Amino acid sequence: MEIIKNKEQLIQNGETQLDKKTRELALKSLEAALKASNPKLMVKSKVSLKNSVLQVDKCSFNLKKFKNIYVIGGGKASGLMAEAIESLLGNKITYGLVNVPKGRKYQTNIIELHEASHPIPDESGVEGAIRMLEIAEKAGEDDLIICLISGGGSSLMPLPKKGITIADKREVTNKLLKCGATVKEINTVRKHLSELKGGWLAKKAYPATILNLIISDVVGDPPDFIASGPTVPDSTTFGDAINILKKYDLWEEAPEAVKKVLLDGKRGIIPDTPKAHDIAFERVFNVIIGNNRTAGMAALQTLKSSGINTFLLTSFLEGEARCVGTLLASLVREIVASGNPIRKPAGVLAGGETTVKVLGKGLGGRNQEIVLAAAQKISGIKGVVVASLGTDGVDGPTEAAGALADGKTIAKAEALGLNAEEFLAENDSYHFFSKLGDLIFTGPTDTNVGDISLLVVL
Repeated sequence: MEIIKNKEQLIQNGETQLDKKTRELALKSLEAALKASNPKLMVKSKVSLKNSVLQVDKCSFNLKKFKNIYVIGGGKASGLMAEAIESLLGNKITYGLVNVPKGRKYQTNIIELHEASHPIPDESGVEGAIRMLEIAEKAGEDDLIICLISGGGSSLMPLPKKGITIADKREVTNKLLKCGATVKEINTVRKHLSELKGGWLAKKAYPATILNLIISDVVGDPPDFIASGPTVPDSTTFGDAINILKKYDLWEEAPEAVKKVLLDGKRGIIPDTPKAHDIAFERVFNVIIGNNRTAGMAALQTLKSSGINTFLLTSFLEGEARCVGTLLASLVREIVASGNPIRKPAGVLAGGETTVKVLGKGLGGRNQEIVLAAAQKISGIKGVVVASLGTDGVDGPTEAAGALADGKTIAKAEALGLNAEEFLAENDSYHFFSKLGDLIFTGPTDTNVGDISLLVVL
């Protein structure tokens, strides 16, 4: 079964055999990235059990020494992670509760899967977070808590501080998502409005032992920002959260309850998030089991096996999406003109997560916007494709994962009366590529390791 549902249609949208071949190579490579991002494969690659000894990367846990084993967590990948852990440990698990995205179906018997909303938090997410906190608080010194953490966990495990409503948190989250804030900035604010994130879950679970299995969707894999780090020491402060809201001109319009909590925290009236020196983290073990580079290297290996010269530009990609699109297009032009930094046939990959400052009234996502910006700069170049997608299968508030463009995209658009610059100004990349039939559809993938942007030049 194809991971990219409309793969054949996207290939046939190429006007020449060269266009079709370039598109096929790009899509085959993106599918390899998505396959490598499968949470079950990631768990199996890092976690094993032999004679009651749980081996996780370089950490070993003798399960006979623990009275109870609890499994908690949340994120877009948490459902498949839960399946994998339950398959491995079986009845050794005492009980588990994991928040998963609404509408997704998984098969577990011991670990309870609790549906919640993403990217905007809801009351169901709060209910699940409260129950996780109860599990953590009752765990003792002889207990092991396995936390399954992945991208999306910030929204799926919401527990607002006293005085803040879930509606307040929804409002702030929604505005941060639209203003161009980075995931680190968004999660800095979220931590300081939460009773669970920013290390508070670990604080409540002490003196239990905590094993964090983490699939990263954050550039650079900082554990304290992935799902807002519920069991990781926090490196940010209330003051940082306030400064971020002010940076994006959101402070004055923030709910009064939010401003009160943040100001009380900055003044020391309420405690800041637990820091690295806190005793609560002495028995916490963090293991990154998968990330953007995992996906990117799989994509490049697929291109290499097809005889393509490959180059990993970065797995730390950040910045305004349209600027990144222009950069990728300039790289295409350099490869064509000089053979630098890699000669044709070339495949170049950049992974990470860009941002979009929404100024228009259109519909789109950061990956679609990257490709729309790139399409204008590669117009007329033969044998080239720029494609970008979110590994979670959802790009912005659309059902598309991303989009694809080649050297004829702009000419085809103009023939249909579409002005790419106008669509870009309106942040309307979705409708632009929809009319061309060049949106990429995967559906939700049950994982998230950030975004993959790819260019192929033949």
